[in-house]
Amino acid sequence: MSAVPVHARLYRHPHGITAVDAEYLHPGHAAAHVIVDAGRAAFVDVGTNFSVPYLLAALAELGIEPAAVDFLFLTHVHLDHAGGAGRLLQHLPRATAVLHPRGAPHLLDPAKLIEGSKVVYGAERFDRLYGELVPLPRARVHVAADGERFSLGGRTLETIHTPGHALHHYALIDAAHASIFPGDTFGISYRDFDTARGAFIIPTTTPTQFDPEQLCASIERLMSYRPEAMYLMHFSRVTGLARLAAALQAQVREFARLARAHARDPQPAAGIRADMAALWLRLAREHGCHQSDAEILQRLAGDLELNTQGLLVWLQRLETP
Repeated sequence: MSAVPVHARLYRHPHGITAVDAEYLHPGHAAAHVIVDAGRAAFVDVGTNFSVPYLLAALAELGIEPAAVDFLFLTHVHLDHAGGAGRLLQHLPRATAVLHPRGAPHLLDPAKLIEGSKVVYGAERFDRLYGELVPLPRARVHVAADGERFSLGGRTLETIHTPGHALHHYALIDAAHASIFPGDTFGISYRDFDTARGAFIIPTTTPTQFDPEQLCASIERLMSYRPEAMYLMHFSRVTGLARLAAALQAQVREFARLARAHARDPQPAAGIRADMAALWLRLAREHGCHQSDAEILQRLAGDLELNTQGLLVWLQRLETP
């Protein structure tokens, strides 16, 4: 890791919550969150190995000593969320990493996670994006039950299992402040697409465990807590959640429909990708986004590709006896 000092881009929110740009791919794409309460702190998702200097710089700017960080809440083990956890723990002497039961083994021994990610990204791009993963020490990992509660300073945080994006996924509930950290369960909302109508949101259906019915059910479960704000990894705080939840569920169901429609095509990926792009352009226009079609598709290119791959894997699972 570079010893050159870095500057963290911070976005300060209510209730002791700060978003830190993880500097993954480009600014404004991925945010780790810091929760501070009564002098104690926790991270919710941490980005990649290359995010670690920015997270440490954020602690310094917030006046938080590394020993005051009690938890790394890792909503799931996709590497843009959890790839830097092992390296970050080396700097946080009292922190415990909290993982879903299905996710913990993959960060204790990341060999299979590395192998699967290289299939998706290719070996060269994997190394460039994520670097060498540091395994988590077993003694510093806590496996979170569904409905388990954790004390941070004066607040209580609850983990609930939320499959659909991934089977190894949980969300973190801050009920006292009507706030939820949903990982990727509540989709993606880039701030440059905000309009007078509020946030523009899309689901993320990446490989390898996307399931539309599970994802819609998990969105319903999140909304049953009556939250006022969701703190997304991509990208931070959104409100107006009833509208966003309905938009996400409608898109998830439409993705499943169009994937089935192209299942017998000679090249199903091309049809799925084209239909998804057309859907997003229509929704962006209805939302009042000012960018050109080309600019919108360029911004969403990575999500379009990963979502297409996720839908193809889902189709394959449907056809497997």
